[in-house]
Amino acid sequence: MAVLQAVAKEPCGLAELCTRTGLPRATAHRLAVGLEVHRLLRRGTDGRWRPGAALAELAGGAVDPLLDAASSVLPRLRDRTGESVQLYRRDGIHRVCISTAEPPSGLRDTVPVGARLPMTAGSGAKVLAAWTDPATQRALLTDAVFGERALLEVRRRGWAQSVAEREPGVASVSAPVRDAAGQVVAAVSVSGPIDRMGRRPGARWAADLLAAAEALQSRL
Repeated sequence: MAVLQAVAKEPCGLAELCTRTGLPRATAHRLAVGLEVHRLLRRGTDGRWRPGAALAELAGGAVDPLLDAASSVLPRLRDRTGESVQLYRRDGIHRVCISTAEPPSGLRDTVPVGARLPMTAGSGAKVLAAWTDPATQRALLTDAVFGERALLEVRRRGWAQSVAEREPGVASVSAPVRDAAGQVVAAVSVSGPIDRMGRRPGARWAADLLAAAEALQSRL
């Protein structure tokens, strides 16, 4: 509660959080990250924590429209592809898995809801990086396995693919999800073993990803 109250007053980084709560650095960090995983806190592009969307949902019973849309769109995409499906939001220089749909059996690329992944590899990272602000994009490209030319290509064709970038043996395809104003707010992804997805997964699944992204947008 001390952490939530401190962040509610004003966004703060770890040093500020320790000062406001009087908690040891390791304890404050552990609590803040735990609250972030459960969407009670979120981190902005400046790295400071802010109140998360789950607080408003708990207070008012509000439903996150993106998660509500995902509950119907992601299972259909899973059934169409037979592979694991994820929905990611950007949080600073990370992407957070906010919804998934897993096939019932077989070898899967499971990403848990709440998982925070660096935006330095993978098709979902490329999509979110391609439409982020220039300063964040420059920071990401410092450590990314892809370069600026790859992001230009993602923007040109409207989707991204990766083969053995995030994990060995895994391929994926992702497409941007836009809100009513046309801003990219998430990335929808299909991922699975290279043996099934192939080394050009976009040729096989890009059209389905784009259709799913459009279905998500139409429900927002």
